[in-house]
Amino acid sequence: MDSAEYERKIAARFATFDQDGNGTIDREDFSTAARAVLAEFGTTPRSDKGQQLFSGAEAFWQGMAGIADVDGDQRVSRDEFITGAAKRLRDNPERFAEIARPFLHAVIAVADVDGDGVTPQAVVRVLRALRIGPDVAQLVAAVLDGDGDGRISEAEILTAFAGYCGVEAPDA
Repeated sequence: MDSAEYERKIAARFATFDQDGNGTIDREDFSTAARAVLAEFGTTPRSDKGQQLFSGAEAFWQGMAGIADVDGDQRVSRDEFITGAAKRLRDNPERFAEIARPFLHAVIAVADVDGDGVTPQAVVRVLRALRIGPDVAQLVAAVLDGDGDGRISEAEILTAFAGYCGVEAPDA
């Protein structure tokens, strides 16, 4: 991968986390993501699932801040993301997926409206709530449901998340 491709991928990862588009990732971005998912599925924030999602968002933020907020200002700048989070994502994407697990688990609980697994349509709804374009959301859902059974497991989602986050640097 050349450096332009790497920069494009890092910018996309950063933008995914920077929900408000203000150029930094902070606690509010994770709360915004949680509120968007809850609103998409008509789940109230005070419900058990809503509280679990906010708790997962906080855990995810704490993990992100722990690996990337070098200056301790409770915000992750693009530079901090590139030098901190992206390096750790590249070095150990499974570990980063573990940081995200409580949030992803809670998102799955919200999106699994019938109790027998997340459907590709639910994945599209989650991704759209997180400001992912419709074409990309459809593609991701189709890839996640690789066996075509209409259900996507938590393990498949975690593996895909780790893969998405594992951006290799040029000449790595």
